[in-house]
Amino acid sequence: MIQYSLHCSKGHRYDAWFKNAAAFDEQVARGIVTCAVCGDGAVEKAPMAPVVARTDGDKVALSSGHPDAVKFREMLRAYRQQVTSEADYVGDKFAEEARKIHFEEVEARGIYGEATRDEVAGLLDEGIDFMPLPDVADDN
Repeated sequence: MIQYSLHCSKGHRYDAWFKNAAAFDEQVARGIVTCAVCGDGAVEKAPMAPVVARTDGDKVALSSGHPDAVKFREMLRAYRQQVTSEADYVGDKFAEEARKIHFEEVEARGIYGEATRDEVAGLLDEGIDFMPLPDVADDN
């Protein structure tokens, strides 16, 4: 898996994961990579520093106390609550059910559940649209 920093023609920036560089290029060519913020189809890789695995045990940089952090966590909690209250829980059958919906083998509906890294990579390769469901603890 590879993580790219992306930006759309409207200036929105976000990160996305792809199986490999070829998968990103293929998905862009098929027109299925869109801005996570506004849905714009004019998406490009943003300049980014390479990620290098560290072996020295140093701590990583984190952020705390941003003025919007509490509001953002509340938005994530509200989104999760809306999805879980309006969608069907399919457990570890998420990839299988997402494919059935994508290929119109069953009626379209909202679903949520779990998937392995390999299943996620397979869904991405097939151009099946989904997104991770945020998991924000109540006491954070």
